[in-house]
Amino acid sequence: MSDMITADLVDLDLAAETKEAAARSLAERMVTLGRVTDLDGFLADVAAREAQMPTGLDGGIGIPHCRSAHVSEPTLAFGRSARGIDFGAPDGPADLIFLIAAPAGADDAHLTILSALARRLMNEDFTTALRTATDATAAASLIRGEDAARAESAPQPDAQAPVEEPPAAEEPRTAPPAAEEPTKPADRVFRIVAVTSCPTGIAHTYMAAEALEQAGQQAAGVEVVVEPQGSAGFNRLDPAVIAAADAVIFAHDVPVREKERFAGKPTVDVGVKAGINRPAELIAEVRGKAERGEITGTASDHASPVDNAGEPGEGYGTKLRKWLMSGVSYMVPFVAAGGLLIALGFAIGGYTINKAPSVAEHFIWTDHTSWAALLFQIGGLAFSFLVPVLAGYIAYGMADRPGLVPGFVGGSIALTINAGFLGGLAAGLIAGGTVMAIQRLRVPAPLRGIMPVVVIPLISSAIVGFLMFLVVGKPIASLQKALTDWLSGLSGANAIILGVILGLMMCFDLGGPLNKVAYAFAVGGLANPNEGSLKVMAAVMAAGMVPPLAMALATTVRGRLFTRTERENGKAAWVLGASFITEGAIPFAAADPLRVIPSAMAGGAVTGGLSMLFECTLRAPHGGIFVIPLIGNPFLYLIAIAAGTAVSTGLVILLKGARKTGRPDQAAEAGSTGGAVTGDGGAGADAKIPVAV
Repeated sequence: MSDMITADLVDLDLAAETKEAAARSLAERMVTLGRVTDLDGFLADVAAREAQMPTGLDGGIGIPHCRSAHVSEPTLAFGRSARGIDFGAPDGPADLIFLIAAPAGADDAHLTILSALARRLMNEDFTTALRTATDATAAASLIRGEDAARAESAPQPDAQAPVEEPPAAEEPRTAPPAAEEPTKPADRVFRIVAVTSCPTGIAHTYMAAEALEQAGQQAAGVEVVVEPQGSAGFNRLDPAVIAAADAVIFAHDVPVREKERFAGKPTVDVGVKAGINRPAELIAEVRGKAERGEITGTASDHASPVDNAGEPGEGYGTKLRKWLMSGVSYMVPFVAAGGLLIALGFAIGGYTINKAPSVAEHFIWTDHTSWAALLFQIGGLAFSFLVPVLAGYIAYGMADRPGLVPGFVGGSIALTINAGFLGGLAAGLIAGGTVMAIQRLRVPAPLRGIMPVVVIPLISSAIVGFLMFLVVGKPIASLQKALTDWLSGLSGANAIILGVILGLMMCFDLGGPLNKVAYAFAVGGLANPNEGSLKVMAAVMAAGMVPPLAMALATTVRGRLFTRTERENGKAAWVLGASFITEGAIPFAAADPLRVIPSAMAGGAVTGGLSMLFECTLRAPHGGIFVIPLIGNPFLYLIAIAAGTAVSTGLVILLKGARKTGRPDQAAEAGSTGGAVTGDGGAGADAKIPVAV
């Protein structure tokens, strides 16, 4: 680790006031030493990672980090701020900032060293020593671990090693024998196995592991063995250790690998930061579940409610948003398949194809209308699953697999009573809440085995059916009818205002929750289409195409305002925007949100309003320019998209141009490199779209 951090990479008087400025200041030191080849490209990767989840930790620590193609070798820079910098930690600003830069293909040895540092950050003696270090050389030496024994006079202690010694902290990764330690109390030890992981697999993964292990050591009669699933791979816990465990803790932000190994045990499932910030609470929570006989483990190895459900510390609004997005994310494939098949049916057979007889009874192989009817009817059946799938997976996001049955039942009832999309939302929430309430009940041991298979589906389906048929279903159906009638009657100024609002929502977070709300609103109208709902769908798709198209055009027209990486991303953004993939603008927004996002929103608002004004319609829920033949008033539709793209392009060029004018150093650099601002002037041969990691 001697070359990973040196005194040149330490700033004990970091003057930055924002996390972006702090990252830039520390990254510039990496550029000077040749560790980072493209400053702006690397900072875009850091920003993308930061946008995914704040990297501030309790105790005054900020640990921005990413894996990037613009890093030539694993590097660590350290800054100490007198004022503190906000990295999103619950307890306030951070005064100790570690910027970790890992190459896209970092080797296992370096990642192991970085993980050791992450564990040591949980040691108060280590952080105190950093806060009192008087010179950069001493701080770099301390971070490298060369002063690990500074609290003791013995230089290489083994039997009484300080808790900050990294080899001892890393022991559980390679050999987890904790289940056989004989130093526990005479009464029965409560054994917990845990898995930690984060998107990058460098910092939070190992900090959560260390925090859980320390909390287990401090709790009476508890033994915790952790499997960190980091970037360097992971060493699986011994199956005997898992079998002997009484409970499981998952602290992760990416799906747990080989999750089925832990099925059938009381489980607490949270994000990785919860494992760092409140490990003792998680241990107490999982012990309580075990005492109550709550078996919530799952054999599923794919993304599950842990990726969607809210953590106990989150507000109800945050949890609700995640539950709803769970249902929407599972519904979208049905929307895409069914909607496009229906649109193709109309395109081939005309708008009377919906009156064709069933192809099971009448099909002529040589008649194109029969093939059109086949496509239309398959698409219609796929569409009939929209509301049940939405409801079922909202309930799944809340209560795991036991929520699926009552969710699907409630969604089907919503269709039966014409409660539509709104009924599906209500049914999913009711089903999930019902199952969660049942799971909290104390259950006699003989019944636990049949709870998820018989008891929970039976009771929850009966409750959801009663509420949907006799209590909330009819009022929701009336509201759905009123909404449908309102959409049908949209015209003039009202339609334009709605188009503007939808355009703003589609472009605000570029594929995030607000974008998904607007898209779900439009797709919900396709379940029972009318003229108004078809206009809404057209406006939503048009506005969603604008941000990536505008960024692509801007990088083409004024490339000097963008880094080499952004210009490469701009080439891909042409295709992404044309395909209605709004996320194609995320790399640009992550690097410069204050200029890119307002520009995108302005163009989206123009496009949405114009689409409504031109009375364009769309029956397909996706497809971009590839479904233009299926759009009503297609020429005017393209004009609306072009107008919005032009507005966004002009604004982003204006705003970025003003910034460059105010920074003569970069303007001069742009001129000297033939119009390409590359931060450090490094090559961009490996440039690609940054992915949040």
